[in-house]
Amino acid sequence: MASLAQEAAPARVRPKLGRDDWAMRGLMVAIGLYLVVTLAMPLYAMMSKSFEIYAYQPARIEFQVDEGQGWGPVFNALERGEELGILSRNDLITTADGRLQATRFFPDFSFQSETRYRLRNTEPTSGGFMIRGQQITHDEWVEYSSGDFRRVTLRPGLGTGLGNYLSYFSTPALFSSIYNSLTIALISTLVTVTLAFGFAYALTRSSMRFKGMFKAIAMVPILVPSLLPGIALIYLFGKQSLVLKVLEWGLGEEAVAGLWQGLINGTYGPSEIYGPIGIVIASVFFTFPHALIIIVTALAIADARLYEAAIALRAPKRRIFWTVTLPGARYGLISAAFVVFNLVITDFGVPKVIGGQFNVLAVDIYKQVIGQQNFQMGAVVSVVLLFPALIAFTVDRLVQRKQVALLSARAVPYEAKPNRRFDNLMLAYCGVIAVFILGILGVCQYAAVIKFWPYDLSLSLNNYNFDVMDGGGWEAYGNSIRLGFYTAIFGTALVFLGAYLVEKGRGFTYGRTGFQFLAMMPMAVPGMVLGLAYIFFFNDPANPLNGIYATMAILVVCTVTHFYTVAHLTAVTALKQMDPEFEAVSQSLKQPFYRTFGRVTVPVCVPAIMDISIYLFVNAMTTVSAVVFLYSPDTTLASVAVLNMDDAGDVAPAAAMGMMIFYTNATVRLVHAFATKGIFARTQAWRSR
Repeated sequence: MASLAQEAAPARVRPKLGRDDWAMRGLMVAIGLYLVVTLAMPLYAMMSKSFEIYAYQPARIEFQVDEGQGWGPVFNALERGEELGILSRNDLITTADGRLQATRFFPDFSFQSETRYRLRNTEPTSGGFMIRGQQITHDEWVEYSSGDFRRVTLRPGLGTGLGNYLSYFSTPALFSSIYNSLTIALISTLVTVTLAFGFAYALTRSSMRFKGMFKAIAMVPILVPSLLPGIALIYLFGKQSLVLKVLEWGLGEEAVAGLWQGLINGTYGPSEIYGPIGIVIASVFFTFPHALIIIVTALAIADARLYEAAIALRAPKRRIFWTVTLPGARYGLISAAFVVFNLVITDFGVPKVIGGQFNVLAVDIYKQVIGQQNFQMGAVVSVVLLFPALIAFTVDRLVQRKQVALLSARAVPYEAKPNRRFDNLMLAYCGVIAVFILGILGVCQYAAVIKFWPYDLSLSLNNYNFDVMDGGGWEAYGNSIRLGFYTAIFGTALVFLGAYLVEKGRGFTYGRTGFQFLAMMPMAVPGMVLGLAYIFFFNDPANPLNGIYATMAILVVCTVTHFYTVAHLTAVTALKQMDPEFEAVSQSLKQPFYRTFGRVTVPVCVPAIMDISIYLFVNAMTTVSAVVFLYSPDTTLASVAVLNMDDAGDVAPAAAMGMMIFYTNATVRLVHAFATKGIFARTQAWRSR
């Protein structure tokens, strides 16, 4: 009977693949390969680099000595070193530039004697030895007089192992960076999410005035590089701070001097802005809008019927808040917390400017690579930094999968009822936040037009004469605008086409799943890690793509890849709103997919395309961490110029360049708003029917 049932079961019919299906799959594979080459392979190269160890290999070096009676017995360098107590098998790891004097194996060595020495490598891969800049790696005996032998140094050989990780976790100064980074990220996340929730609650649950203005002000930090709030805090609370000058004007210099000395001595508490306090304040500034966007979205979908039911049951407002409002926004709060945590723990700009001696992981990468040229240890710190970012991203994805729809088809949109006392309270709260944001920005602008703080407070534009300062001059500013436009144009086209292929393609389940995974990966990779990975991958002469290294092309590729995920999700969200029948009708009329894509999909999704382009442009203008390792003298960027000028002590010009970035982004935002409004009126009229 079972066999008859199997014979009667209809065979599975697979749809016949047409030319469009193969073309779409081919394009999807091509964009997937782009992500593999620009993301997966560089990360693999970086992780491989972290396991590279340079270690002396004296077990592969042999000596012989001739004291005038012929060559004596052959002895092994490691055995001889252990006998003398100058070597330990557990203490041979060094750097690529490490050197070990050959004379250390001969305590009675004298360069004036007639003794002759010779040595050889038993294996050519041992690292060999060096004299007068020439490295010997072959396995033949090489003879030296005493005068020459004193110049012979053993060289470390390149191998693989966990030595770099053991060295990292056994170095207290480096290992403490993990604790510091996690502490700062957790505190900043708690403060930011709390403040952003209060602000979002005011925007969605009150009838206060000027909501549009406050929301616009809250988005300002997105338009500036993360280094700028650090510079503002230095001017506000540093040794020659604005706060100090205002207090001197109001209370007198003697009273303020006593108060200031008490602060420094700890009588009234800590006053040092350089360190964790400054990092937290600046981190709250630049992460605030990211948390606000998510929480506002979560609170905006509330169902008014739930509140009406709670009021009908005479539940007090406090209980309504804890049983209706918070549960409804919990997924948004969790998502905002993980986003803020990820942004803070991976940020480089804030701790670099105002961190002082407080070490964090992102700055450790910079110090190892730029300061010490220790690329292997830089790769180790990058791998360590990658783990908390990956964990935060993974947990956030898992939480979002559990989210259920809170807004049904019968839901009633929530509308806040006027309450004068509550509305005024929310207005005051939002006013304080707005003053904080505009104050940070205002201090930077004030610093940019002061001739020489705090000695000459006359107004001047000398700080905008970037060409006479370190950092790249006005050319760096022009390079940033070029990078922004290239990233917006090529990135938008690549991202939207990839999203269309994965969302509207038929079949090819495994391929689409793999593409979706690759598209989500960039969000979990910190910019510092990606930039360092590009050095290891693209700077390899054996790589056919080595030609783009140190050019504008690699900056564009890195920036598009770094911000790929958010742009991809935006495009997918817009495409999901389109009925699949568009493609079905197109196929029934035997129209090629590219015609439907160009005449239907793109016009319908113009608002999303415009949003993606402006998102990529703004981030290209403000990013520091992803490009700080990749720029060349010809491709210096404005955001990197801010960093370099601050390092050189030109803090006011750094603030001026930061403000130029802000004004550029604000202008482009306004142009985008007007252009979107015009294009929307011409292409989206069907939405209002």
